[in-house]
Amino acid sequence: MAALLILLLFTFYVGSSRGQLKIGFYSETCPEAESIVSGVVRDAFLLNSNMAAVLLRLHFHDCFVEGCDGSILIDNGANAEKHAFGHQGVGGFEVIEKAKAQLEDVCQGVVSCADTVALAARDAIALSNGPSYQVPTGRRDGHVSNISLADEMPDISDSIHQLKTKFLQKGLSDKDLVLLTGAHTIGTTACFFMTKRLYNFFPGGGSDPAINPTIVPELKATCPINGDVNVRLAIDRGSDKIFDKHILQNIKDGFAVLESDSKLNDDFTTKAIIDSYLGFLNPIFGPSFEADFVQSIIKMGNIGVKIGMQGEIRRLCAAFN
Repeated sequence: MAALLILLLFTFYVGSSRGQLKIGFYSETCPEAESIVSGVVRDAFLLNSNMAAVLLRLHFHDCFVEGCDGSILIDNGANAEKHAFGHQGVGGFEVIEKAKAQLEDVCQGVVSCADTVALAARDAIALSNGPSYQVPTGRRDGHVSNISLADEMPDISDSIHQLKTKFLQKGLSDKDLVLLTGAHTIGTTACFFMTKRLYNFFPGGGSDPAINPTIVPELKATCPINGDVNVRLAIDRGSDKIFDKHILQNIKDGFAVLESDSKLNDDFTTKAIIDSYLGFLNPIFGPSFEADFVQSIIKMGNIGVKIGMQGEIRRLCAAFN
């Protein structure tokens, strides 16, 4: 009987917790919150259009470690989570900090850094001609940031089984894996992440046979062996500025730049999901990539959220209070 009571109380607590994450959470306590974040993101985007992809990636990386709690923003020395190998290339911290400073000027101690990251990602997608959507807010900032906690981040060299497992561990389905990978429709990557795939995929050398041979010379010209590993190239070849489903066609055709993206073609389930968004009749009878992506990113934004006394509202996003 006692065990049943505990279970019922736990179920009620979880249900209540989810209820506190809602659209318009700051409508009374800080009604300008979302417009402030939107303005800062727009200004950053106008200076550098790639910032849209950077902010979207920041949201993903934050949520996959300790939940969507702003843990990746903390800068507390060499052991800070942000320095993890799996977070290489993640940026946009200065944009979040700028937005947070403006929020503190207007509504001190009200809007969390975790919510600022989620809102910034939403605005970044819209600025890239992607879908507009409402973000449930009410997250609190976490109290933990440690480099070791990012060990299980999805990696570009993961097998499709590893990718599916890592997403499942976060409560995300195979469909979510495909859709959130579709976020690579905008942005660039560094040659650093291409070297192995282009030149050392096998012991003794060689390129990944999953790459369509027609684009291997193009990729090697951009990322020559022993060249500058910091040179950037579009992840969605031919459509890296516009948020659309073009990335899925590239994956299907063997034009995926990132190895992890190409792995979606190695599994019957994920391949079928990709195919469902493509084809001549899809616009009429098929599912909407944009609408389904919104569902997946909102779902991702609920991973491990902290509410109420579970977290804090940081004054600075880079430091615990």
